[in-house]
Amino acid sequence: MKIGDLTVNRLGFGAMRVCGPSVWGPPKDRKHAHGVLRRAYELGANFFDTADSYGPHVDEELIAEAMHPYPKDLVIATKGGLVRPRASAWDEDGRPEHLRKAIEGSLKRLKVERIDLYQLHAIDPKVPLEDSLGPLVDAQRAGKIRHIGVSNFDVAELERARKVAKIVSVQNQYNLDNRSSDEVVDRCEKLGIAFLPWYPLGAGGVIRNSRVRELSKRLGVTPAQVAIAWLLARSPAMLPIPGTNSMPHLEQNMAAVTVQIKREDLE
Repeated sequence: MKIGDLTVNRLGFGAMRVCGPSVWGPPKDRKHAHGVLRRAYELGANFFDTADSYGPHVDEELIAEAMHPYPKDLVIATKGGLVRPRASAWDEDGRPEHLRKAIEGSLKRLKVERIDLYQLHAIDPKVPLEDSLGPLVDAQRAGKIRHIGVSNFDVAELERARKVAKIVSVQNQYNLDNRSSDEVVDRCEKLGIAFLPWYPLGAGGVIRNSRVRELSKRLGVTPAQVAIAWLLARSPAMLPIPGTNSMPHLEQNMAAVTVQIKREDLE
C-alpha cells in the first residue's frame, strides 16, 4: 500500500513496546530489543512507527542502533507533540517552538537527514492545530520531512489539517472493540490516505472477545491473528502496526497477513 509516494507492506510494526515498562526508560535487555526490531523487518514489516515520547527518546535510539544503515525499503515514521515529564504522563505540547526542536531531535536520534513520515502526535488544546502543523510544513519545505501525518484526529480536524498541509496518514485508536474512528477510516479510504490503528488488539481486550475466540478455533489461528486480519479486511486504507517485545508474539502477529476471513464471518 501507499503512504504518499512510499510503498510499504500492509502490516507494519509499532516499536513502542521495545522500550522499558510503561514505555519509560531503556529496555532491560537492549540486545533483545534490537533482535525484535530486526526480526520484525525480516518478517515483512518494512514500516516502523515510533515517537519521541516513547522512552522518551529511547525508542528512536533503539531503532537506529538496530537498523542503521537502514534497508532501502524501510520506512520509519515518528511523532512529536507529546511530552513525558514522568512515566504516567502524556502531555500535549503543540507549541511551534517545541515542535521545531522535536523534529531536530528525531532527525539526530534516527540518524537521518529526512524523516519519511512525521506525525503530529496529538492536538494541544492550548494551540490551534494550524499553528502546530506550521513547523512540520516548514521542515518539509526544507527537506527534513518527506511526508506529514496526524494522530488522534477526528474528521473535522483532518479537514482543517488538509487546508494547511498535504496529509498522507491518520493514526487513531481503532480495533474490534473500539470503532469510534469509523468515520475517519472511511474518510481516509475515500481520500486515498493511510489509516494506522493504534492499540489494534485493544490492550488484549479484543482477543478475549467470544466471537473472536470462536472464529480463531475454527480457523486454527490465534485470536490476535483474527483481530489483525479483521483490521486488514476492514479497509484497504488500513495499515495495522501491532507492537510487542515478545519474539513469539511478533511472529504470530506478522503471520496474520495470511489469515483469510470469509464475508459472513466479517459481518
